[in-house]
Amino acid sequence: MSKIPAELRYVKSHEWAKKLPDGTVLIGITDHAQGALGDLVFVDVPKAGRKVAANEACAVVESVKAASDVYSPIAGEVLEGNAKLADAPETLNQDPYGAGWMFKLKPANPKDVDALLDAAGYQKVLDELK
Repeated sequence: MSKIPAELRYVKSHEWAKKLPDGTVLIGITDHAQGALGDLVFVDVPKAGRKVAANEACAVVESVKAASDVYSPIAGEVLEGNAKLADAPETLNQDPYGAGWMFKLKPANPKDVDALLDAAGYQKVLDELK
């Protein structure tokens, strides 16, 4: 059973978004996504300054099984990529909602986060996969 923290927002492509007090947004992949991928061996995060559109592929995670694109749930400008993941991609497996965040975004429209799926909505997405 995948963990789905209630305070986060989600998209059907298995990314999460967390609003921070300063108005920025952390983005990562869900517990379901890291579990489906298996042991991650490589992570490529977007560089600071990159502008991304909602649903744009902007990062890559690779496991022994497959490589997958990671999509930005909302539009904005990348403020920081989590550089620690380059040396320790397994952090995404161990702590996908904490130290395993992938990038920080300055949202083009902060309200876009509120329009994403809540935990119950994301659980329905997962239930449909079964």
